Amino acid sequence: MAKKETTVNSAYLTCPIRQVVSKFGDKWSLLVLYSLNQSETGVMRFNELRRQMTDCSQKMLSATLKNLESIGLVSRKVYPEVPPRVEYKLTETGLSLMPFITQLIGWAKEHFDDVVGNVVTD
Repeated sequence: MAKKETTVNSAYLTCPIRQVVSKFGDKWSLLVLYSLNQSETGVMRFNELRRQMTDCSQKMLSATLKNLESIGLVSRKVYPEVPPRVEYKLTETGLSLMPFITQLIGWAKEHFDDVVGNVVTD
């Protein structure tokens, strides 16, 4: 029995969906990454992101940005000003992810009615 448990844990630990995609696959992370990528300068402040994501609470946006920073997709730069100015931008790793997110968005637009139209409500 212990051998089977080890195999399951090994498969779990090396599964890209569980270990990588799950780190940024939630809707807020994808929206933050997309917003930063679409920014004219590639840099955004917290309140700029907030204005674009009005349905995301301040607390959730803050937690999302911290997570994206901790996994290396977003960098955060604090300027020593009063009040402090903080800017966010995609890292090289974050930028390398964007073509795939852009493809996913294209797929979502193309299949929106197929997927959303099939939702069964109780």
